[in-house]
Amino acid sequence: QVQLVESGGGLVQAGGSLRLSCAASGRTFSNYNLGWFRQAPGKEREFVAAIRWSGGSTYYSDSVSGRFTISRDNAKSTVYLQMRSLKPEDTAVYYCAARGRFAVRNEHEYDYWGQGTQVTVSS
Repeated sequence: QVQLVESGGGLVQAGGSLRLSCAASGRTFSNYNLGWFRQAPGKEREFVAAIRWSGGSTYYSDSVSGRFTISRDNAKSTVYLQMRSLKPEDTAVYYCAARGRFAVRNEHEYDYWGQGTQVTVSS
């Protein structure tokens, strides 16, 4: 089993920045593809960003491209999501996911999920 714990969420003003972290434990981390997803109230979970286990390839949704950056530190078993120029529409619960397979934009490709952290962006 793999346990994932997100942190760093909170309330920020539009245009501000926030950095989310997701720490993993329990299994080998460095070989896992990792992703971030989010879910707003009344909406389905959507893909945000992903990174291959090697760190050489990253992927972003159109809505966050150019504003968000995903990175990983295998020595610390942690994946990050640096969010800049935040907008009210970014408000959602953000989840990290681990052990993604080749289709990293698809939530069904991941085996493990964190509990989520709330991000609220005020106007």
